[in-house]
Amino acid sequence: MKRHALTGLLALAAGLLVVPAPAQAAPATGARPAPQQVLSPTPYQGWNTYFGLGGNFSEQSVREVADALVARGMAKAGYDIVWLDGGWQDPEPRTAAGDLQADRTRFPNGLKPLVDYIHAKGLRAGIYTDAGPYIPGKCGLGSGGGYYQRDADHFAALEFDAVKVDFLCGIAADLDPKTAYTEFARALRNNASGRPIIFNLCNPVTSPDWGNYPEEQQSTYSWTYAPEIAQSWRTYTDVGFVGDIKFKDVLRNYDANARHPEVAGPGRFNDPDYLAPELGMSDEEFRTQMSLWSVAAAPLIVGSDIRKLGQTSVDILTDADALAINQDPAAVQAVRVGPAGTTETWVKRLANGDRAVLLLNRGESSKTLTAKASAVGLSGSRFTLRNAWTDQVTESAGTISAAVPAHGAALFRVAKAHGLPGVPHVTAGLPQVTRVGGDALPEGTAPVLAGGDEATVQVAVRNDGLLPVFTPQVTLSTPDGWQVRALGRAPKLLIPGGSATLGFAVTLPATAKPGTATLTATTSYDVLGHGRLRQTTAATLVVAPVPPDGEAVLSHHTWISATSGWMSPTVDQSVGGGSPIKMLGQVYPTGLGVASPSTVRYYVGDQCGRLAAVVGIDDAVSNVGPDGGTATFQVVGDGKVLYDSGVVTRDAVHQVDVDLTGVRVLDLVVGDAGDGGYNDRADWAGLTVTC
Repeated sequence: MKRHALTGLLALAAGLLVVPAPAQAAPATGARPAPQQVLSPTPYQGWNTYFGLGGNFSEQSVREVADALVARGMAKAGYDIVWLDGGWQDPEPRTAAGDLQADRTRFPNGLKPLVDYIHAKGLRAGIYTDAGPYIPGKCGLGSGGGYYQRDADHFAALEFDAVKVDFLCGIAADLDPKTAYTEFARALRNNASGRPIIFNLCNPVTSPDWGNYPEEQQSTYSWTYAPEIAQSWRTYTDVGFVGDIKFKDVLRNYDANARHPEVAGPGRFNDPDYLAPELGMSDEEFRTQMSLWSVAAAPLIVGSDIRKLGQTSVDILTDADALAINQDPAAVQAVRVGPAGTTETWVKRLANGDRAVLLLNRGESSKTLTAKASAVGLSGSRFTLRNAWTDQVTESAGTISAAVPAHGAALFRVAKAHGLPGVPHVTAGLPQVTRVGGDALPEGTAPVLAGGDEATVQVAVRNDGLLPVFTPQVTLSTPDGWQVRALGRAPKLLIPGGSATLGFAVTLPATAKPGTATLTATTSYDVLGHGRLRQTTAATLVVAPVPPDGEAVLSHHTWISATSGWMSPTVDQSVGGGSPIKMLGQVYPTGLGVASPSTVRYYVGDQCGRLAAVVGIDDAVSNVGPDGGTATFQVVGDGKVLYDSGVVTRDAVHQVDVDLTGVRVLDLVVGDAGDGGYNDRADWAGLTVTC
């Protein structure tokens, strides 16, 4: 069970080297836990019901997913645990005898026939409970209150292979997580059947995003005791909601998960939550999640409905190179090399001495990223680079480079090279808009064009190999009707370490269709002994809708993009929908409701002179509690801040009146005021533009 129980709880609360796990304090009984058996030397893999099916799954739907895991090749790739999350239990969770029981309508024969079916497919079965006592209205079921050993014995008798233990009931009962989980782990190890059962410790509700909990109750504290009692432990809150996973939350969970790589190792893993293809992320964003989870030595549990996944998602999930990095027997968790920022380098030492190197682009525009082999722990002057996602194998003189799209990641396996020189590592950049008309595109900004615009597009090419490349050429393809003209000439030679940037003037027809457009660059070059080689790179940009006209309600105009820290921006309603925009008791008929952090982007095309709005915190925050409910509001035009509210609390509203003269692209930005996004429901009320 996940956040569908949070409402009640909120109301209740209103590494390059493997370092041994630090010794922990003995449990409350005074007896130190016995060393646990290594049940999963490498990160376990599988599927869980929660994000894709919610809490209303049945024996039949779970059987169908088990069938799909086998039929689609995912079981063969290692995804072999079929895991029931919260929702399997009956409305009366326990029988008169005291045993947990499955919903008698959806599982008319109980759970044993389903477990047998899963095992017959060559798969393993997982189950869910909670470390606290069952409290109606607060959580769906619980093993606390004296049931730990009984439930552990019951799960083992049903022949489950894994158990996830939540803490919704636990926090509602004000239990100490370490004490409760240690007792449950002991019961699980000592189950009457002697059955080995993977223990996933799941304490996500008390993450800092959800309130001001004592440190020892938070998910970020589990690492201090969990390595001794569990095979994995959640390191932050849920990565999203049922059917709704955002890339920013994937990054948030990865960052929290990365805080303590020293405690990970064979049989014990930090757990940043589930993989989530096709639940809100693009294919590129999901490929990035898979790359991050692979270098993190994280359990690979898919949260989406396997029956409905497209082949691209299945191909990402079963990629042999990414899985080999995740399943490397050294079980080292990646660490960041260099500073945190919009672009980053992460490295994971592999068992044979190779390095997995991930180049991450968190930003909104494509970048060519580089790292030095010496910086990731490798010595020498020649290295082979195997790209996990393209399978291309090249040779570098010491620089690891890649053209990485917005929200993308490049994943390489890097090893020392031997023998004759191989194909040089040439990085062909993605087509990048650098100017629109006479104005430079602000750094890190996603490009937006409109009918009739002329843009400058550049493609950077660099040679990081040992051999020279000859007669490099780049051609640029655009949608039908767009005009392309090359700017300048390509060089005749790129020596090792050399680079060149080729430019193009691109003109859109006045009738260019609004939406997403793709620019495709084909880069070719000659290499002695290898012939003429080609690389194709592509980038997308937005063709803007028609700008507003006259006195317009901006919230009723089509936005280019819109994000919200929680759920999605809502038009003329408080975020989440269902209630009008209301601040300090006054209802506003129009506007936008968002949760921090948020950016809503509009195209105004240098056609508007003024923006007006009232900004503040929606009165809905009072339904949750007194904590949080602060935000900052900014109006940004073409990358320049035109208005900044400072910190806004629930006690005041602010009037906004901004001059938009000369602005093409308008961003409405809400920040969390530095205290996290808990309970931050922000409103842009009465949002109008004069054009």
